[in-house]
Amino acid sequence: MTPPDYLNLTPEEFELTVFEFLKDVGSKLDKFEIVHNSIETSHDGAYQIDIKANFEALGSNIKVLIECKKHNSPIKREVVQILRDKLQSLGAQKGIIFSTAKFQSGSIEYAEQHGIALIRIIEGKYTYETKSLDKSNVNYPVDLPKYVGEYIYNVTENGYTQYNLSPGWTDGLLEFLQK
Repeated sequence: MTPPDYLNLTPEEFELTVFEFLKDVGSKLDKFEIVHNSIETSHDGAYQIDIKANFEALGSNIKVLIECKKHNSPIKREVVQILRDKLQSLGAQKGIIFSTAKFQSGSIEYAEQHGIALIRIIEGKYTYETKSLDKSNVNYPVDLPKYVGEYIYNVTENGYTQYNLSPGWTDGLLEFLQK
């Protein structure tokens, strides 16, 4: 079953869902701090950042800017370009876009070239496979996460790799943050 390009969450609920997800990832990082709805200023103006995270690696402070896009249509390259501009203006080292919609191929290629992680949040039930064609009466496991992330990485000319992120299964995103 293909997940729809929407979740029944308000934009703020979506941001807070991502916030909680990132707290799980951050628990494995040194001196991790996270802020929701941050206003950051630089030489060229002020920026509203959905989520900002900081952590320490190799004695350096790493700043991560996270944008949450609750869209019904695929995320375009321009959205990724805007985040890259914010990274440069604010001196951040990493960027992540969480979305409820898929990413267009141009946005995936651009993100890969500029070190920006792309993650689509879907309902956990879409990761559960059954052998039955009748999907109307599925008994999902009680430990199935409500939401999971589809982390897109390792883009090649033939496609890309996708890693499913869920509570306790965040190593793919952790690896991105630490490289």
